[in-house]
Order: sequence, then structure tokens, then C-alpha cells
Amino acid sequence: MKAEHRHELKTNELAQWLSDLPRWAKQNLRTIIYVAVFLVFLTAYSIYYFYQKKIVTAKQQTALTKITTQLPQTKTQILQAQAQGSDISYLLIQQLGDSLDTLARNTKEDNVAALAYIKEAEVLRTDLHYRLDSPTQQDIEKQVQRASRLYNNALDKSSRNPAMTALAKFGLGLCEEELGNFDQAKQIYSQIAQNPEFEGTTTVAAAKYRLDFMHDFTEDLVFEPAPKQTTPEQPQLPQALQMPQTPDSNANLPLLEGSTIMPEANLPDE
Repeated sequence: MKAEHRHELKTNELAQWLSDLPRWAKQNLRTIIYVAVFLVFLTAYSIYYFYQKKIVTAKQQTALTKITTQLPQTKTQILQAQAQGSDISYLLIQQLGDSLDTLARNTKEDNVAALAYIKEAEVLRTDLHYRLDSPTQQDIEKQVQRASRLYNNALDKSSRNPAMTALAKFGLGLCEEELGNFDQAKQIYSQIAQNPEFEGTTTVAAAKYRLDFMHDFTEDLVFEPAPKQTTPEQPQLPQALQMPQTPDSNANLPLLEGSTIMPEANLPDE
């Protein structure tokens, strides 16, 4: 078949398809509308996903960094106020804890949510140590249990991030220590130290440190009795430096019979 004839056939087929296109479109109008709507939705979702993933997540990470860097400053403010007899430890929860909780609930990024939950739990535990008056045992248990729930929330969000998972587990160990459950804390720290998935993370070193020094927190301290205070002896001067004793001229004189030594008379003031 010659090339000119083939070209002529293709031209006729194209012309036939174009002439049938309006009729085909009319017959398949509903399908065309569905496909067009789906393509528009897919395009809009792609744009939104890109915006959410890149821009919103970046903003949330910046906000998280800003909040966490405020924690040391807030601690300093609380200590300065305590030196003046004021208790502003509530700032830890009102300014930092609430902001972290809002961020953790609103973000779509699991890693950001996990770290926000971990930092919020840290704020709750810090509050117990920075109060002007010692908290009651009931307050300690209530706040530590709340912190434990936040660490568990972080575990749910960090299932694909070993470093974040290790941090959340380590926080649970600290909570057990706060409650005096040292055996449970040791078990958690041992799991972190022995888990090969956590190898290379700083949390492993922290867990091993807690295990090495755990006995310092569990043993009772016994103080030795204070030594008896003794009066220090007066230093003796060398013989060569001692003042010579002046003999009393009357000390060795014999007393005459019937005589007495008269007391020294008090001379009147001039």
C-alpha cells in the first residue's frame, strides 16, 4: 500500500471520528461530567496536600520549636519569683502546656504531634518540681498519670519513628520514678537499652545512665553522728619564749612570831 493511500485512509478516519464526536459526547455526557469532576477534585487535593505537607507543617514545626525554647526561660522566671516569695509555676501549664496540647491535636504530621505530646508531658512533670509549696501525694499521682497518657499518645503517633518512640518510652519510665515504682522504671529502661531499633539514639544512653544510678535514688540515706566538740588546747610557748617568773620578795621571808602580813592598803585617788 502506498504511503499516499495510507495517509488518505487516516485522514478519512479522523474526519469520521470528528463528525461522530458530538453524538458520542451527547450519549456519554454523564460519564464525561463524572470524569471531569474527579479530575478537578484530584487536582485540588494535590494542591492542598502539597500546601499542608510543606507550608503548614513547616509553620507547625516552627511553632513547636518556639514553645520548647521558652521552657528554660519560664523556669528562670519561676525561680526568680520564688526568691521573692511568689509562686508563678502555673505559667508552665497555662502558657506552654496548653499551647503544646493545641498544637498536638491540630497538626496532621505525626512526628510533630508526638513531640508536642512528649514536651507537654515534660511540662506537667516539671510543674511538680517548680511549685513554691510541695505538692500533695494526690496532686503528684494525678499529674503524673496525666503525663503518662500524653506519653502513650506520643507512642501512638510515633510508631514509624524509633527515636520518637524511645523518647516516649523513656518518659513513661520517668513517670514510674515519680510515683516511686522503681522496679517498673528499671524494666522500661532495660527495654530501651536492649532494643536494637533504638540503637544509636541518645535515649539509649539516658536509659543506661538511669539504670546505673537507680540505686542512689532507692537507698535510704544514713547520716553519721556529728563528732563531739572539744575545747581546743591553748598552745604552749617554747621555754625560751616564756616570760620569767618574778619572785615575790616577801614570799620566802620568815614570819616573826606573833606577826601577820598586813593587806596592801588601798591608796586614795589623787
